[in-house]
Amino acid sequence: MAGIEDIVRTRDIGIMAHIDAGKTTTTERILYYTGITHRIGEVHDGAAVMDYMPQEQERGITITAAATTCFWREHRINIIDTPGHVDFTVEVERSLRVLDGAVAVFDAVSGVEPQSETVWRQADRYGVPRIAFVNKLDRVGATLERTVGMLQERLGAHPLVVQLPIGLEGAFEGVIDLLELRALRFGGELGDKVEVEPIGPEHALYDEAAEARAALVEALAEVDETLEELYLSDAGTDVSATILREGLRRATVAGRGVPVLCGSSLKNKGVQPLLDAIVDYLPSPRDLPPVDAELLDKDGLPSGQTVPRRPIHGDPFLALAFKVIFDPHRGPLVFFRVYSGTAKLKQALWNSTRARKERLQRVLQIHANKTQEIEEVGPGDIAAAVGLKFTATGDTLVLADDKERVVLAGMQIPEPVIFRSIEPKTAGDQKDLDEALERFGREDPSFKVRVDPDSGQTLICGQGELHLEVLIDRMLREYRVDAAVGKPQVAYRETVGKAVELPLEYDREIGGKRQYAKLVLRIEPVTRGEGNSFVDATEPGPDGKPVISKLFLTAIRESVSDAQTRGTLLGYPVEDVRATLLDAQAHDTDSSEASFRAAGSMAFMQGFEAARPTLLEPVMAVEVVVPQDFTGAVVSDLNGRRGRIMGMEPAPGSSDAQIVRAEVPLAEMVGYATALRSATQGRASYSMHFSHNSDVSADLQASIVERLRGY
Repeated sequence: MAGIEDIVRTRDIGIMAHIDAGKTTTTERILYYTGITHRIGEVHDGAAVMDYMPQEQERGITITAAATTCFWREHRINIIDTPGHVDFTVEVERSLRVLDGAVAVFDAVSGVEPQSETVWRQADRYGVPRIAFVNKLDRVGATLERTVGMLQERLGAHPLVVQLPIGLEGAFEGVIDLLELRALRFGGELGDKVEVEPIGPEHALYDEAAEARAALVEALAEVDETLEELYLSDAGTDVSATILREGLRRATVAGRGVPVLCGSSLKNKGVQPLLDAIVDYLPSPRDLPPVDAELLDKDGLPSGQTVPRRPIHGDPFLALAFKVIFDPHRGPLVFFRVYSGTAKLKQALWNSTRARKERLQRVLQIHANKTQEIEEVGPGDIAAAVGLKFTATGDTLVLADDKERVVLAGMQIPEPVIFRSIEPKTAGDQKDLDEALERFGREDPSFKVRVDPDSGQTLICGQGELHLEVLIDRMLREYRVDAAVGKPQVAYRETVGKAVELPLEYDREIGGKRQYAKLVLRIEPVTRGEGNSFVDATEPGPDGKPVISKLFLTAIRESVSDAQTRGTLLGYPVEDVRATLLDAQAHDTDSSEASFRAAGSMAFMQGFEAARPTLLEPVMAVEVVVPQDFTGAVVSDLNGRRGRIMGMEPAPGSSDAQIVRAEVPLAEMVGYATALRSATQGRASYSMHFSHNSDVSADLQASIVERLRGY
């Protein structure tokens, strides 16, 4: 467990980037230089330590945010390695939720790529301080300046360039440390011998370095008051390295600036200074404000009141489960971040999210796929618990005997955009399939399972084709499930095209007892993206009291919410619809919770049917990088897929390639990778992420309904 001094010397960080920018390679170098590994694992040969799932090692992409602990300059660095593929954005989201700082890795040739923007926005939402590492400076077409410019223009960041490269492309040999005005070169077979050379006025690199240092001081003065005062005083740009370092830390922790470093992880250049920057600039848990936790009332429901939890041992224990992995030998491993207080082995915990008691059987410190048992956890610790039976990703954990029950805000989980049917080939496979699906749901909140009420088919729903492919692959490998899997299908949504008011009287006799409820419900469309809502607009009765009890109102609200899970057109979830209760009437003896629940559900479904139900389809933001010769073919193909071309620009670092940006319905993008390879002789690449849901035209809707209904 960490003491106060240890908390100050703790860094909980993530490595985040676009796929192929080199973040797993960078992490491998960090683990090597900090002494955790004795050989460097390469992504391209499937030996990377952080990529420990077979699917990751085969595909060369990081799917699971594996956590690991290492040490540098007497500081503990807890690293979470995050995936860079768009289908795994939720993995990034869940790790950012528990980080204090992040290293954003950029490709010096490609600059800021689409997933870099997505992850950056997520980090903005959680207020995560960042430093930037411009990687791959040894590649042809690499430049630092372009990436720094893109940081400003595309991401709205305030870059603080603290290093310059010595040479570029094949001539790249090291970096200039602008704070200390010295050249750092990395010798030895694995770059572990750092050769330091002061850059004095006579040095060939002095003019370039001095000019860049002055620019750094000026840029830092714009976002740090202390530096601004020095800059405006007689000191000007003549500021010591110590003062600069302190100013950089303040600006980074406050989120006002982003220190920019550079190197080539694959060539073992620039990683040790990056470790120094993690220690020098990124915050400890003590540098950040207390976490606000919401108090629960006596019924275990959020009260709307918050209490601060500080990263000290004296505050009550508070932790967030940010990942669940099923270990074949230990069962579920629940990765969690401790925000305050301490917990010891065998202590009883309370899962505030699920109102379930848990027991801390064992606690492990994780190094990718290796573990070390520890006795106690405290503020800032990231560890994995064994023996938690109910806890899932995003759950809050406190001590079972705490008087104050609190819950932390959960993560924003996007709705699935694609689904596939899955059926076991034999009755014996059904149990294994159910177990696999239950585990996947606990591990990954963006993965959903539902049963089609018409066909009885089991449907698995996810964020993209690759997301479901990886899970299906795991099902076959880990659970030995022999299953028939359907083709990917688009997860449409249903909404309404006009407002209707529907009076409904529910009067039935069930089991010899009369059930009565009367209400008037208005169903209407709202602005795209606003979501569903329920409004109680009933007027008080003549006696000034509500027309129905709170219990009956809750029954209507819940039944409407349940009905919104399945529209009347094709049974897809309802989106962007407001249901307003205009009036209600109960019978003194014959009304019940059940009668109002039935009335609410019927009123919504009948009103929805009358309000011109329409389909919404997911539209993806697509970016294609394509050689000039094939640009016309790609644009024509995207137009043929009902796409809207949003713009084109030259691809960074290439004299021949173009970036084509478009918005295309997901229904038209299923299987696009194969079509693009064929149309461009394998020379183009693309990425896409969910943009918005859009109305389907009447003709297309009729075609979709006929195809899916079969009549």
